[in-house]
Amino acid sequence: MSHQPIQIIATIGPTSANLDTIFAMAEAGMTMARLNFSWGTYTEHEQYINWIRNVAEALNIHIPIIQDISGPRLQTEAGHTFSSEKEILTAKDKESIIAMGPFALEYIAQSYVADASDINQLRNFLEEQNIQSKIIAKIERQEAIDNIDELIACSDAIMIARGDLGDAVPYHTLPYIQKDILTKCTQAKKPVIVATEMLSSMIVATKPSRADVSDITQAVLDGATITMMSNETASGANPVEAVQVMRTIVDEALRRRDEYSTK
Repeated sequence: MSHQPIQIIATIGPTSANLDTIFAMAEAGMTMARLNFSWGTYTEHEQYINWIRNVAEALNIHIPIIQDISGPRLQTEAGHTFSSEKEILTAKDKESIIAMGPFALEYIAQSYVADASDINQLRNFLEEQNIQSKIIAKIERQEAIDNIDELIACSDAIMIARGDLGDAVPYHTLPYIQKDILTKCTQAKKPVIVATEMLSSMIVATKPSRADVSDITQAVLDGATITMMSNETASGANPVEAVQVMRTIVDEALRRRDEYSTK
């Protein structure tokens, strides 16, 4: 059986924030780009968008851009935490969406969703602003796991955001949660992204760890249609090499998916 190629998302950040690196990542196999609106200025993000669009035009390809909005996130010295605000779509998120509206970004990734009402709130806001972006539901909370069926049904894609999700559930249950969500998305024919620490060994190294290779491979064998890199391409030392390695691993796993799916 032939499958659609696995999409690879690369997050644009300090070490990849230049035209030459974005061009090289696209040549290496990046097919989508993520902008993390928890960091950076609008001016910086606008520059990233222009570079991505210029690269896509030069290579005669389409590189969809994801605007990953912050949600009710509190920055701390140790990282960030969920702030338990009543409104998942914050004033900061709305401001960010409006600011980027003229660029017609293809996707908006919504953080800390709990159920379909959160997706519907964002969709209504986008309609009010005449913004056509599709919505990615980020699974980061137990409530999202509990309501996964309705989130799959009402969103355009699902992201298994293992960083915050791994803080919300016992760590030893995360692989089973991931596998269950991948199975449900496969059955629903819904695009599904596996994100966070997929290739973290290459933040500093030029070769992947065996654990990372196995993790990526298993995600694809279990049904992932998209893999995502965060620090690997945003702040790591080897963004282009990381994309090359990711492309090699996911293509091989996809080639073997049918062989191993019944085992």
